[in-house]
Amino acid sequence: MEAQDEGVKKLAFFAGILFFRAALSISGAVETPAPTADDRYGPYPTNYKEIVMKWLNQQLIDPSSARIEWVDEPKPADAGKGGEHLYGYLVHFTVNARNRFGGYTGKQTHGALIRNGDVIKGLGFAY
Repeated sequence: MEAQDEGVKKLAFFAGILFFRAALSISGAVETPAPTADDRYGPYPTNYKEIVMKWLNQQLIDPSSARIEWVDEPKPADAGKGGEHLYGYLVHFTVNARNRFGGYTGKQTHGALIRNGDVIKGLGFAY
């Protein structure tokens, strides 16, 4: 019974992430404009994996347990809301890491907006 409840919780969480990503795409909250020659996005983060891993070390409870899968390479994006712009390069990835109880959370889809070598916004995290 407990394993079934855990499975239902994971399924509900995954469905919530998919809904969140679809809502962002539909609402235009995260758009992927064509690359431009101006400085809105900052330089392309060729070392994006290193940047995100450094950031995840501060976000995860047990960063050494993290299993990361990169969904795509960074793309120029505007993750601002309400008419305010927040430009950078958006990269999507999945994370499976241990939680505070020592169990793995299962693959969870997240995103990180990178500008000038730093993650300026995380997407799909519970904060």
